[in-house]
Amino acid sequence: MTLDEDAFVTRKVEEGQPQPTRFVARQPIFDARRNVIGYELLFRSGWKNFFSGESDDATRRMLDNCVVMNIESLADDGLAFVNCTREALVDRLVTLLPPATTVLEILETAEPDAELLEACRELRAAGYVFALDDFMPRPEMRPFIEIANYVKVDFRLSDAAMRRGIHDLVRDSGAALLAEKVEDQDEFNLALAEGYEYFQGYFFCRPKIIADREVPPNWVNYMSLLAALTRTPLNLREVIRIVQAETSICYRLLRLANSAMIGVRGEVTSVRNAMLLVGEDRFRTLVTLAVSSALGRNQPAALIRLSLERARFCELVAPLIGESPTEQYMLGLLSLLDAILQSPMELLVRSLPLRGEAKAALLGVANPAALPLNLIRSFEAGAWGPCADAALQLGVSEDRLASIYMESLKWAHEALASSR
Repeated sequence: MTLDEDAFVTRKVEEGQPQPTRFVARQPIFDARRNVIGYELLFRSGWKNFFSGESDDATRRMLDNCVVMNIESLADDGLAFVNCTREALVDRLVTLLPPATTVLEILETAEPDAELLEACRELRAAGYVFALDDFMPRPEMRPFIEIANYVKVDFRLSDAAMRRGIHDLVRDSGAALLAEKVEDQDEFNLALAEGYEYFQGYFFCRPKIIADREVPPNWVNYMSLLAALTRTPLNLREVIRIVQAETSICYRLLRLANSAMIGVRGEVTSVRNAMLLVGEDRFRTLVTLAVSSALGRNQPAALIRLSLERARFCELVAPLIGESPTEQYMLGLLSLLDAILQSPMELLVRSLPLRGEAKAALLGVANPAALPLNLIRSFEAGAWGPCADAALQLGVSEDRLASIYMESLKWAHEALASSR
């Protein structure tokens, strides 16, 4: 941004005009064990910029967003993969980002001329690492391969023969192959067999269902407790009865009640006293994390985090559309239950503590209860067109929705951090 542009923005803020909305979407990147190593961060200045706009300007705004919104938090303290135009690299604009956690993605449209290669080598010497985005096996791209740490291949735009050609080009370079748009278990298995080390997409949200998988034995207690938490006012006697029957929850509650955070003199041994000391909000968070942890064993941590992000987002959007925040929280939390339990949602939904319309929303029915969940799914995918449609339908400003989404990411990050 030039000094004149900066002064213009400052003037507009002083005049009381709203600042530009900041939008973000994240795509997880994980290793062969399905551990998330980072995220590709997708930024837009508004809904329509997904479809149009000048790329250098979009990149400058994106870099500013990274600074303002804290890139480390957006990437959950992992690697942040950021798309970079030629200008951002040659003019060293990317030096605003931390080299230890930033992966600079060279766009597929870039040509490896002398000036750009010199800039990339200088940035690499400063500690930055590089990824080649949507790589195609063209001989003129060899100079880029020599500086790349990751080579990203779009599985939807490449066939087996093209990927073999890419593998041949990359084999002796030391760069790791990263498969993009891996959306189901079969594609993950194929990429793994072809030698890919890293993977990008939401394949763990679309599981290959195991037909007769056994439901965990504490499922009834967990579902009963979640159902009790949806009722207003809270029936304390009912909740205490369920907690006393579920050792895993009881242990966590008593441990929290006796912690330095609560700061009570003497030992708390009563579930009732512990409930009153901890409070309803903290207890709900405790139950959420305990249930997510228990049901999500051997599943990616990102899947649990995504469940919590959805739960908080749906809860915050609910009052804007006249829906129950408590029910919407549960709807978001349970929206990935089929992936967590590796069982069909059609089977699981029968025992979920939700009314019929909310159950239908989990099965993909378009109804008022489904609006918040569909909206956050659009945010996750960076699908700004559907976001704009939902904002119009909800009668909510872009600023408000973007703020709620960022609050949801922050809340889930802090909730998981506090549980470690």
